[in-house]
Amino acid sequence: MTEDPSDASRRQAWREGPTEGGWLALSDDDLLYHIEALPADHELDQPLIEVVRSDRHFFIRQEAAKKVRNRDLLLDQSGDRHVGQILVRGMTRAEDVDYLERLMRDTRHLEVRKAAEAQLKTLRAKRR
Repeated sequence: MTEDPSDASRRQAWREGPTEGGWLALSDDDLLYHIEALPADHELDQPLIEVVRSDRHFFIRQEAAKKVRNRDLLLDQSGDRHVGQILVRGMTRAEDVDYLERLMRDTRHLEVRKAAEAQLKTLRAKRR
């Protein structure tokens, strides 16, 4: 089975760590350990955002996105299907409805569209 070249160009290449400095200098195993060990009230969104924006494997970036407390920091990463799914699941405010509807309309990733659709359904059910 050959891969569609247009499909390959949309996928972000990933690099096994360590790379660069800070948390990105850690091995994949150590990085995941640090991410998972964060308490719920951590104040480390900036290192997490660096991981989310990095070229590390999608699983590592997705786990980092799950731990970001300030969801607004993830908005510019919503085009990444792995981060987009995490982002829309955390949206609960009424003003997020417009964003979710736009994301459903504009995304090219089925997973993001389905996550946004599910979150919209949840928000609309809470309004009733």
